[in-house]
Amino acid sequence: MSTHIGTSPAAVAASVNVPIHRQPVNVTVTGAGGQIGYALLFRIAAGALLGPTTPVRLTLLEIPQGLKAAEGTALELEDCAFDLLRGVTVTDDPAVAFAGVNIALLVGSRPRGPGMERADLLEANGRIFGPQGAAINAGAAEDVRVLVVGNPANTNALIAAAHAPDVPSERFTAMTRLDHNRAVGQLANHLDVNVGAIHGLTVWGNHSASQYPDVFHATAEGRAVRDLVDEQWLAQTFIPRVAQRGSEIIAVRGGSSVASAANAAIDHVADWVTGRGSEWTSAGVVSDGSYDVPPGLVCSFPVRSVDGQWRIVTGLERNEFSRSRIAASVAELVEERDAVRALGLLPLGRR
Repeated sequence: MSTHIGTSPAAVAASVNVPIHRQPVNVTVTGAGGQIGYALLFRIAAGALLGPTTPVRLTLLEIPQGLKAAEGTALELEDCAFDLLRGVTVTDDPAVAFAGVNIALLVGSRPRGPGMERADLLEANGRIFGPQGAAINAGAAEDVRVLVVGNPANTNALIAAAHAPDVPSERFTAMTRLDHNRAVGQLANHLDVNVGAIHGLTVWGNHSASQYPDVFHATAEGRAVRDLVDEQWLAQTFIPRVAQRGSEIIAVRGGSSVASAANAAIDHVADWVTGRGSEWTSAGVVSDGSYDVPPGLVCSFPVRSVDGQWRIVTGLERNEFSRSRIAASVAELVEERDAVRALGLLPLGRR
């Protein structure tokens, strides 16, 4: 099932802010009827994802039960009269959703329910992300970029990439930018500096409680953070609080972190497309073997965008504290990979 809301040629021609000769970028959001999707879509249509001169065409993918919510969002998008928005399609068909897609934000996933074992969670999400990867393989544009937001994000990205053998694996990424942003915010608060003064922080490993926010190469207002904080604070306060921030927000507001997750997804893609110069950030990308991470795992590294491609920042020294933390998170990723492989969710071929 699909519905389409278009922008009239007259409305497009009347726009004075957007160069109408540019081809719109096709952006697909899965789980679009959910809360993160709702927080994402209006900002994308307003230009936050790709800038104020790039028109977009949105496709909202939902399961049948979520179509009405997505259709309502599409009506609201139309009512906002965004100059950059060139149309909205709502569908429950992955083949339709990913046809010609340039940027795919895979937000929808199966949450862990009461009594659900980890293997059950991995299998349930494998049944979602495998077909989505196959649909991307079949219909996406040659320059497609994929960001997996739905948890377990790293392994869901691994599954999707495995089902898209014709798409370069480096086009599939997992979001650890939310963890990165949380870590920057916590560090800035602790040191009483502006977040813009923090540079060189890295989140390593899995988007899970095992993640490791590393400050040993970070600076604050030009000073080495390692000289400004003590290891006890790092181990007992900073690292656990960053890892458990989602649970903290649920306990306080009675709901999950929606707006900050949507904001992190926009940050991830915007930096991927446009770059940050010499500045690095954190993203879950396919390992090339750097830092002793097994090749093929989708693991969070320090990365820079170079010519529109994420590149792992190499050559960073890691002390014993960092090595042990990174190794523990990578071991968890290996366990997840082996579990989905045993479930038959990683087809033979690229992986």
